[in-house]
Amino acid sequence: MHLDLTSQRALVGGSTQGIGRAVAEELARLGATVTLLARDEARLRAVAAALPVPQGQQHDFIVADFSAPATLAERLQTYLTAHAEGFHILINNTGGPAGGPLLTAAVDAFRAAFEQHVICNHLLVQAVAPAMQARGYGRIINVISTSVKQPLANLGVSNTIRAAVANWAKTLANELGGSGITVNNVLPGATLTQRHSSLIDAKVAQTGQSAEQIEAGMLKLIPAGRFGQPEEVAQAVAFLASPAAGYINGTNVPVDGGRTGTL
Repeated sequence: MHLDLTSQRALVGGSTQGIGRAVAEELARLGATVTLLARDEARLRAVAAALPVPQGQQHDFIVADFSAPATLAERLQTYLTAHAEGFHILINNTGGPAGGPLLTAAVDAFRAAFEQHVICNHLLVQAVAPAMQARGYGRIINVISTSVKQPLANLGVSNTIRAAVANWAKTLANELGGSGITVNNVLPGATLTQRHSSLIDAKVAQTGQSAEQIEAGMLKLIPAGRFGQPEEVAQAVAFLASPAAGYINGTNVPVDGGRTGTL
C-alpha cells in the first residue's frame, strides 16, 4: 500500500493541539513536509520543532486566525508567493462552535462560525487548488463532525455549520475530481481533545451532573466502549491524504467507535 508522503507538502489547519496536531505529526512521520497553520506563534514554533523528520524535512508555519478570513488569505498568499510549489495536501481543521441549543443561539454565532469554517476553508482551497490542478494531483481533507450524518444534541450552531461544510466539500469534490484532486471529510466522534473537555464542562454547568456521570452517559452510546484518541482520527486523515486513497472522493468517513446510528 502506497502511504509514503516523501516530497509532498501539507498545509494543516488548527495544528497546535488536538486532532490538528496529531494529523501534522502523522503526515510528517509519513515523510511530508508540514506547514502548520494556527494563531499562536509560540505554540506553532514549539510544535514545528517537535514534528518528526524521518526524511530530513524542514517544517514551518503560518500565523493566522480563522476569525479573520481576509488576514488569513493575505498571509497564505504571501507564503505562496515565496513557495511557488504550493501544497499537495490541505487539511481544513479548526475548533468547533460552542455548544448550546439551536433556538437560543445568537445570529452572530452563526455568522462567526460560517466565516471560521466555510469561508476560511473556501479561501484556503482557492489559494492552494491552482498548484494542485497544474500538478494533476491533490488531497483536500476536511475534519468536521459526525453531526453531518446525525445531528448531536445541544450543538445547534455546530450541527448547522458542519453540514454546510460537508455539502460545500461534496460540491468541490465533483468539480475537482477530474483534475486528480480528491476532497473528503473525516468525521470524528467523541475524541479526547480540549474541545471534548470544554463540552463536558459546559454540560456539567448546565445539568449539575458530575463530569464522570456525563462521560458515563456518553460512553453508553459508543459501541467501542471508549472515547477516541486524536491519533486514531489522524491515521484516517493520513490514509485519505496518501496516494493509496486516489479513488476515494466526495465521501464522509466517521471515526467514532460506531456511535453514529446511520450508515
